[in-house]
Amino acid sequence: MGSDRSLSRRRFLRNSVVLAGGGFLSPSLRRAGAGQSAERPNILWITCEDTGPELGCYGDSYAETPNLDAFAAKAMRYRVAWSTAPVCAPARTTIVSGVYPPSTGAEHMRSEVEMPDFMRMYPQFLREAGYYCTNNSKEDYNLTKPGKVWDDSSRNGHWKNRAEGQPFFAIFNTTVSHESQLRKRPHTLKHDMTKAPLPAYHPDTPEVRHDWAQYYDKVTEMDAIAGKQLKELEDAGLMDDTIIFFYGDHGSGMPRSKRWPYNSGLHVPLIVYVPEKFKHLAPKEYKPGGVSNRLVGFIDLAPTLLSLVGIEPPAWMQGHAAMGQYETEPQPYLFGFRGRMDERYDMVRSVRNRRYIYIRNYMPHLIYGQYLAYMFQTPTTQVWKRLHDEDKLNTAQRRFWERKPPEELYDLQNDPDEVNNLVKSPAHQVVLNELREALRKHTLRIRDVGFLSEAQMHSRAAGTTIYEMGHDPEKYPLEKILAMADLASSMKSRSTGDLREGLKDGDDAVRYWAAMGLLMRGRRAVRRARQDLRTALKDDSPTVRIIAARALGEHGSRADLELALPVLKELAPPDKNGAYVSMLDLNAIDALGEKAAPLMETIKTMPQKDPSAVGRANGYVSRLVKNLVETNG
Repeated sequence: MGSDRSLSRRRFLRNSVVLAGGGFLSPSLRRAGAGQSAERPNILWITCEDTGPELGCYGDSYAETPNLDAFAAKAMRYRVAWSTAPVCAPARTTIVSGVYPPSTGAEHMRSEVEMPDFMRMYPQFLREAGYYCTNNSKEDYNLTKPGKVWDDSSRNGHWKNRAEGQPFFAIFNTTVSHESQLRKRPHTLKHDMTKAPLPAYHPDTPEVRHDWAQYYDKVTEMDAIAGKQLKELEDAGLMDDTIIFFYGDHGSGMPRSKRWPYNSGLHVPLIVYVPEKFKHLAPKEYKPGGVSNRLVGFIDLAPTLLSLVGIEPPAWMQGHAAMGQYETEPQPYLFGFRGRMDERYDMVRSVRNRRYIYIRNYMPHLIYGQYLAYMFQTPTTQVWKRLHDEDKLNTAQRRFWERKPPEELYDLQNDPDEVNNLVKSPAHQVVLNELREALRKHTLRIRDVGFLSEAQMHSRAAGTTIYEMGHDPEKYPLEKILAMADLASSMKSRSTGDLREGLKDGDDAVRYWAAMGLLMRGRRAVRRARQDLRTALKDDSPTVRIIAARALGEHGSRADLELALPVLKELAPPDKNGAYVSMLDLNAIDALGEKAAPLMETIKTMPQKDPSAVGRANGYVSRLVKNLVETNG
């Protein structure tokens, strides 16, 4: 354990008292417990999966959601709420920690990284304050739990099981609207698919219409379940004692919503009910049946929850309490991100204000619709890709299968489907620069570690946590790395010389982005930098070696390819190089297509497991191997 981490732990322990069972009570918790009234609110969270604001109470006339519509009529609806991440595990990770996953290193799907010792998950705060905390039942965090988090996290978890007179915090999560369910066949549609609203980026085919109609069917089923959960609370006589939140965990499970940090992937319904006796804890703008224009994100849920029960949110939480004793002023922006999605790497950051969304694509050489085994099970994905290959899509529909621009800007008021990129619009340069700068300040403020490859994150954090490494300027000189990443992904044509110089930098993250910049620019840049990239094939960093090999293999000469293939062959086996190096390497091999044929025998026969890997990393290695073998024979 690193000295900085140990110091943080000692400081926390020095300022805390030990509870029975080995927990810790912070000074703010002690103050809350000593001074609060005998009556505290119960808190119920009703959540659902893969559901955007496609509800009647959000103005969707195709939706059939009578229970949630009735609930919204006596609660308050947030007009703009963001899940922060457009996919489940990092979204839940944001909620449970109150810290942005790009700050903890937990942005990548099911990565399971450690939290610093001084951090805890929000249920631990509540349990220490006397709350009975249940989760029914999905966890799916990208952070390893720091000790006992829940009183009961299972299908049996329920507020009914608390001690008499004990306040509760309970989550009930509904999975019926999950991506896997909207494509499940056979299914008899209840919604008329001929009337299904289609976004401009989806082709109008029977398969797409069926998927959208089935999605709305599943949302209706979810609504019925939510209605039963609300009725159960009412029948128990607890409505007047309970603050209730309803929200979806990210946008719909349809392709280009789930997994993409557009508004379509991040915008979720959020409805909050505060009973009369706890109106002093309600947001300033609260009124039954009302609408809040405050921008809120999942990053704000943990501090809001602590604020509701009288706990001052710790300074390390990066969100802002939207209600309760410690309510803060509204923030002007919401931030989103995209990291590795299952087996495919990508890096996207986004920010929005009330009207516009800005998206920064740090890997513009990758298409939006990279092959993901799980996503391609959806009929819409399959037919969409087939029509692209047959050249039967219009401009808006075709873009998903093309390389990304470095930057995107959309007017959500006039272009809710986010298809008209305004980056080059003279009339929008002021807002473009505003959101660029907001994202830059955010990146530096949270110490975004996503500018390291996943393998680099773990190697640099040896002996400490990724979060603590990222907050150490000596271990992670973010400003310098960010400058090279910005240059590399800008796609500016006259930057080859600076990228070649970057390959000589003493920091391997700078070298990584320099190699990426040459890869992104293609044949001309790679051939100009041939000798520099050949030298990089012997770099101390496996990450740099892989990107240099990919650049030479994709865009170099036959002689360059012959030098690159042995490097990719050496770094492919996860048992020797680790799962994260292997995943990056196998993605590079996949990008070479038929050029990688000499490596197929190695790919077929090599071990597919890293014995030290956590979570599902080995499963993603296997998916990549399976796709390579099926594609290349």
